[in-house]
Amino acid sequence: MEQLISRAEVLLEALPYIRRYAGKTMVVKYGGHAMVDESLRESFAQDIVLLKYVGINPVIVHGGGPQINQLLKQLGIESQFVRGMRVTDRQTMDVVEMVLCKITNEIVTLINRHGGRAVGLSGKDGELIVARKLTVTTEESGRQTKVDVGLVGEVRGVNPTVIETLDRSDFIPVIAPIGSGDGGESYNINADLVAGEIAEALRAEKLILLTDVDGIRGADGQVIPTLDIERANELIRSGVIDGGMIPKVECCIDALRGGTQKTHIVDGRVRHAVLLEIFTDAGVGTEVVRAEARTSVARKRAAR
Repeated sequence: MEQLISRAEVLLEALPYIRRYAGKTMVVKYGGHAMVDESLRESFAQDIVLLKYVGINPVIVHGGGPQINQLLKQLGIESQFVRGMRVTDRQTMDVVEMVLCKITNEIVTLINRHGGRAVGLSGKDGELIVARKLTVTTEESGRQTKVDVGLVGEVRGVNPTVIETLDRSDFIPVIAPIGSGDGGESYNINADLVAGEIAEALRAEKLILLTDVDGIRGADGQVIPTLDIERANELIRSGVIDGGMIPKVECCIDALRGGTQKTHIVDGRVRHAVLLEIFTDAGVGTEVVRAEARTSVARKRAAR
């Protein structure tokens, strides 16, 4: 009997969050280990379907770097990177589009198998993501040099109409991070950046980035449960936040400034990480928030 009561208490803990977020939109960037481990893939799909059934509108943006690397290697195409960005010629772009569309279909199938109604999209569909060529600057011996990385893009604009239409019809959008240029050319865009821009355009309640780390760590090496924009910038300047975590944090900051209510960097290696972050007091990562929200939010998550 006690075990049954404890299960009921779990549901009751989630109740205020379900009530608060009903009807809201949440953008989830799906990537990392959660995309390749079978049990994590299943739990992610279950999380997304449950969100939809309790009245939340999830929007999925996915990556696919490891899968792209694998196919390029099989085809004998060497991968080159500049400042962490894949140099993308037309041949490589064809591979990128093929792999990302395949991943989209796999995610859609998985969500549908668990009772959801998912629809796959490329950023080119309905001019969802309007892109332009990204200019990359490197520095060597004090001299700055512009490097052509090919068909790598940045988001120039987002037309959210197609997403809003799907949401109203109770579909779950699953989006590949490919943008369309003015001439109809395809651009390969970082999935975190696409997720952030879509969250801004939708004025989403939350932006959730699934990662392969357990959150943002402070100078003492401990995970920081809640981080405001000012403190996040301080940690970047001091080098505490470095490497691949910098663009993720900056993505969260931009989304907050663009109208997203809260952002989260979540450990996607934990089963049901999305539900745990949204519906429990402790969470499983770091939330990045505006300064004025920090005090009340920190109290909620102090038990972590």
